[in-house]
Amino acid sequence: MKTKRLLPRFRLLILAALCALRAASGATAEKLVIFSQCNNAEPYRAAQNQRMAELWAAVPGARLEIMDAQQDNARQIAQIETAILRRPALLIVAPNESAPLTRVMGRALRATIPVICLERDISQPFYTSYVRADNREIGRLAGEYIVELLKKKNGAPRGIIVELCGLKGVEAEINREGGAHDVWKNYPDIKVAANPVADWLQSRGKDRMTEVLSALPRIDIVYGHNDPMAMGAWLAAKDKGREKEMLFVGVDGLPGPGGGIEKVREGLLAATFVYPLCVDEAVEIGAKILADKTWSPPKTVTVKSRMVTQASLPPPTAEK
Repeated sequence: MKTKRLLPRFRLLILAALCALRAASGATAEKLVIFSQCNNAEPYRAAQNQRMAELWAAVPGARLEIMDAQQDNARQIAQIETAILRRPALLIVAPNESAPLTRVMGRALRATIPVICLERDISQPFYTSYVRADNREIGRLAGEYIVELLKKKNGAPRGIIVELCGLKGVEAEINREGGAHDVWKNYPDIKVAANPVADWLQSRGKDRMTEVLSALPRIDIVYGHNDPMAMGAWLAAKDKGREKEMLFVGVDGLPGPGGGIEKVREGLLAATFVYPLCVDEAVEIGAKILADKTWSPPKTVTVKSRMVTQASLPPPTAEK
């Protein structure tokens, strides 16, 4: 009889223990963060991925998964649609192109998934927060610096420029070009003789520059809208024995081996303009969202750039 009286109490204790375990499990449940990257093959994107992995690894309870769209809009849209079905705690997207990615990012937002848009804009503000750098300002700074280079090279603001462009229609491409042209339009003797599209890639930058070199007997400045394209142009000019005729300017300013800062140190690039990864700011915002669903992040966060030349080079230890 005594055992029968204890049995219900024992069952209650087991039930209470199970409830406690479930509560503890829920408190430490893994929170999935999906990062939809537009193209892992670009050095800038690889640096973003590495930094993203480092920072999320330090956030308790978060698990990062990176998807690579391989510079393909349809692939990125399909990957985000799959991500929506998996209902991650946070979705971070570096859009391959603005307009094509807008609708699917809107679907994620309507599915109540927090969305961080990373450094490339979309056509409508379908995101919880947008972390960006000011590409128009970067273009303007590059344009002004190139004017000064031409003054030193030719004694006046005049000369022939070749621009190597990324993907047309992408915000970074539009504004790195537009910012520079906002400056150059005030100098009628500065001419852009060619502006081929090289898709942000060094190999294509080299191919396009090889074609340009065959057509243009004189080039003063090459402005690559990222460092890999600028370096592709340098390699093409070197193959033709013409690399000392012109100066090369790029954008991204990645640290470490093979990065734009190293190329400035080696004297291959006259300057690079640091395009911030924007990852630290995105992870800070994302971690706060995971910790507090009621928190409202800023709609837009702008990260500052800087110019790197031989005169302003940081010591190698500061580049890491």
